[in-house]
Amino acid sequence: MTVEAKKISVAQLMASSGVQFGTSGVRGKVVDMRDEVCWVYTSAFLQHLALEPNTMVGIAGDLRASTERIMQAVAAAVTDAGLTPVNFGRIPSPAIALYGLHQHIPTIMVTGSHIPEDRNGIKFNKVDGEILKADELQITAQVVEIPAGRFSENGDFMNPVVLPAYDDAAKAHYIQRFSDFFPAQCLQGKAIGLYEHSSVARDCLKTILQQLGATVTSLAPSDTFVAVDTEAIRSEDIVLAKQWAQQYRFDCIISTDGDGDRPLISDENGVWLRGDIAGILCAQYFNADVVVTPVSSNSAVDVCGNFQQVIRTRIGSPYVIEAMNQAMTGDNSVIGYEANGGFLTATPLTQQGKTLSPLATRDAVIVPLAILLLAASQQKTIAQLLQTLPPRYTASDRLKAFPTALSQAILGKMQQADMQENLRQVADLFVNIAGQPLAIDTTDGVRIRFVNGAIVHLRASGNAPELRCYTEADSEQAAQTLNAACMALMRTWQD
Repeated sequence: MTVEAKKISVAQLMASSGVQFGTSGVRGKVVDMRDEVCWVYTSAFLQHLALEPNTMVGIAGDLRASTERIMQAVAAAVTDAGLTPVNFGRIPSPAIALYGLHQHIPTIMVTGSHIPEDRNGIKFNKVDGEILKADELQITAQVVEIPAGRFSENGDFMNPVVLPAYDDAAKAHYIQRFSDFFPAQCLQGKAIGLYEHSSVARDCLKTILQQLGATVTSLAPSDTFVAVDTEAIRSEDIVLAKQWAQQYRFDCIISTDGDGDRPLISDENGVWLRGDIAGILCAQYFNADVVVTPVSSNSAVDVCGNFQQVIRTRIGSPYVIEAMNQAMTGDNSVIGYEANGGFLTATPLTQQGKTLSPLATRDAVIVPLAILLLAASQQKTIAQLLQTLPPRYTASDRLKAFPTALSQAILGKMQQADMQENLRQVADLFVNIAGQPLAIDTTDGVRIRFVNGAIVHLRASGNAPELRCYTEADSEQAAQTLNAACMALMRTWQD
């Protein structure tokens, strides 16, 4: 049975569907992301933009099984709004965002990034970049009219919806961005392992690396989706990287998360670099003046002495972008990165007389290229390059299926207005694990600095019912031991 014409606000949809705005775009379980839900969210985004009729809207997606259907729902909403959908295919999130900036058109990326395949999401980009928190509020306030007969009672399209023909312009433009900027054959002689899994960036990455002269070996491509999280690297991926490094003698192994906006890069021994460490090295290569990064990032960026200013934000690219925009004064070069490794540029970057245009959205390709060239310029391996940074080590883990309400209740007790009471609460919980707390930062979650220099940061995920724990210490073993102890404590809260 078809549904009669009706109006629904996005706020109502968020409450009823379980599909909600998170750290970046909307996400939810695939079973909840019915055609109608995806259509309404997309329609609200387009209403918010108030575009001229027939304006082109770019659409792309990752390699999840559910992505094609959601891309079809997005394309239908674009068409129903009197606009023109353009199907740029399965390409990385930064590739579709970059092409939107180049063509001055809005773009939409269907992806769940690193979260499991039973979930998916939609990222929205305006003509000048990804939506920010102010845009989310305005999209949430939209009321969308659903025409009679468009959907069935269970939210499926009544008539088949087909994507437009594939257009490879955005993919070609993304590849050319790097092959034009970096020196010709700058990676000649480099042996690189490309851990492909189900990353939508794998084809672009391989082409870019080969065009720059590297010898690339494809590793473990998968036809089924693999949830690679660059902030919580799977134990099997840690083992695999070391095995591959020993077998092939790579200079490094490179990979990304599912939608290609978060990088993974290893050293020559197959040891994965943490994203915030990779971000520091990338910023060093580009001689950045101002670095913007979330409060959870490794503190080596503050003490390395390479940057004029380091600005800390809440976790999430919208907050990083807002702070980068505010930091652009004079001729300062402004970059941002996140603990997950995604690298953002607010101002043009110049190397050897060539200029790279800004891309204020997370990108995974720029990071390994910059690190490889930084190491080469210093005649070091990547492992040796890491030794040039201050000895601050981080570890992270997460508890899955941890109810968001429970996370908020626990962390709320440590986020009171009375800082002394906060410290007492923390001391009762952590004194036997990390010693005496010295200070608490509640910019995003609860970040505790202890007398011995250790750091514990607890935060509820913005994308899934998870409680994340980040720890930092002056040795890798100490950071891992502290993280394991905190995770054991957190499991008692879960029970």
